[in-house]
Amino acid sequence: MKVSGSILSSKITAKEAIEIYNKTNIDYIHLDIMDGKFVENKTWTMSDINKFSKIATKSFDVHLMVNNPDKYIDELSMMNTSYITFHYEAVKKPLDVINHIKNNGIRCGIAINPDTKVSDIFPLLKEVDLVLIMSVVPGSSGQSFMESVLYKLDVLRKEINEKKLNTLISIDGGINDETFIKVKDNIDIVVSASYLLEGNTKEKIDNFKNN
Repeated sequence: MKVSGSILSSKITAKEAIEIYNKTNIDYIHLDIMDGKFVENKTWTMSDINKFSKIATKSFDVHLMVNNPDKYIDELSMMNTSYITFHYEAVKKPLDVINHIKNNGIRCGIAINPDTKVSDIFPLLKEVDLVLIMSVVPGSSGQSFMESVLYKLDVLRKEINEKKLNTLISIDGGINDETFIKVKDNIDIVVSASYLLEGNTKEKIDNFKNN
């Protein structure tokens, strides 16, 4: 199990969150980039993210909650970025965005909102490295896990296995020690923010990775 730690917190700054994660064996730092259009909230500018990249010792797992992912891809690709994930609901031609990301040598993910059918992205599974299942409505940290996504994980895992694909499954939203137990058998990467950053971060990361 890989762990991606989000820096989206209402209690501490992004810089403080990065410094906490730097002292752990977390796999990725998860950047939630919001434009105030695809979702109501707005997070960091590319200037902010450049500053983050100078202090982060872990690679970035970027989640673009934006209407125009293409304008972010080239600059993010120049940083220590492992994944760039965009939203299926945000674009008309997802294959074009996938190719833009992969042509920059970055692994590509596609995210879907809780109300999007997982079968909608089945034709794209062989083209992407990662599917990010949102288990909350995207836009803010600290929301409760939506049980309805458990069925999605089952269906997605079955499709990936049947097609013998290498596509990874990630989940983001309301993940803590209790909800993790419900999803761990069907995911490869777990994303968490509030739970990891409220204390005992290293121990919680180790628990995720070892279960």
